[in-house]
Amino acid sequence: MTGHTTLWLVAGEDSGDQLGAKLIRALRALSPEPPRLGGVGGEAMAAEGFASLFPIDDVAVMGYLPVLARARTLLRRIRETVDAVVAAQPDVLVIIDSPGFTHAVATRVRRRLPDLPIVDYVSPSVWAWRPWRAKGMVPFIDHVLALLPFEPEAHRRLGGPPCSYVGHPLIERLAELRPSPAEQAVREGRPPVLAVLPGSRRSEIERLMPVFGRTIAELAKRVGPFEIELPAVNRHKALIERLAVAWERHPRIVHGEAAKYATFRRARAALAASGTVTLELALSGVPMVVAYKVSRVEEVIARRLIQVPTIVLPNLILAENAMPEFVQAECTPERLADTLAPLMAGGPARRAQLDALGRIDSLMRLPGDEEPSRAAARIVLAARRSA
Repeated sequence: MTGHTTLWLVAGEDSGDQLGAKLIRALRALSPEPPRLGGVGGEAMAAEGFASLFPIDDVAVMGYLPVLARARTLLRRIRETVDAVVAAQPDVLVIIDSPGFTHAVATRVRRRLPDLPIVDYVSPSVWAWRPWRAKGMVPFIDHVLALLPFEPEAHRRLGGPPCSYVGHPLIERLAELRPSPAEQAVREGRPPVLAVLPGSRRSEIERLMPVFGRTIAELAKRVGPFEIELPAVNRHKALIERLAVAWERHPRIVHGEAAKYATFRRARAALAASGTVTLELALSGVPMVVAYKVSRVEEVIARRLIQVPTIVLPNLILAENAMPEFVQAECTPERLADTLAPLMAGGPARRAQLDALGRIDSLMRLPGDEEPSRAAARIVLAARRSA
């Protein structure tokens, strides 16, 4: 195909904005002529010369109550986005994560432009809960770009759209995650460093910080001296600092992504809330114990909806429960400390986790070590209706 391609990218929150920025760079690198771009994005996409229809903050809303509170704005922005896509008649529409917003756009665009290819960059977690969503995507999604290697098989099993694994963006950051020889020496030396990650949401932090503080006190009785580093989410810095004051052993609280990754490169083990951070730790080669606590109401709902035997991403990728997890009533200081102690001290439990972590690389890397954004861009360009 020659000439300019018109591509519309629609992101709905910061994580999608970051993916969109990398995708823009890859699309330009693979296109004979610079593609014409339009849609919705944030600061990272703007840094690539992308002009958003409106500020991404207008639609970056999570949770039922916040969505209800801003329903009129959201509906207006959905209509504006759909009208703009229809007016532009692009060659491909790429929706990026944030299914509450982006799927609403895609379903309406499909009704008005039934022949427009629509690519969904980031699969909803249909493998974990509400699996019927996979089949429900078929009428308005032509291809799903998956970040996790088990997701294509999940969509096939659940009757979802065609799905390709394009790699997780963390693969592009392995150099930041892997320790230097000096950092590896710290990881293996004395006193060891324990990384503590109490979550990124306020509710997670409030529930886990007291438990983690008592766990550290128990762990000290079992393994002797160690250092504690706690990478704090910037927006909850004050809350974390306030809750850490009650700990018997005070952590060194660090801020920012660079400091977080520096902690990972030195850490001998980690105590972490379930979430993407467990994948970051896994790719850093840090053995971990994973914990999670939610409200009683959320627990009842989760037990009805969650379809997987583990909530830990590395375990899902490995298809085995290699990283121990303690949820709800099992999330006690004594159990967490008992399981952390052999990971800090060394021995069979630590070696077993390190062996499992070593397999994650081969499961997540793409053929030829292709970058995820480039793999995604190839599929987007191949989806063009005029290709």
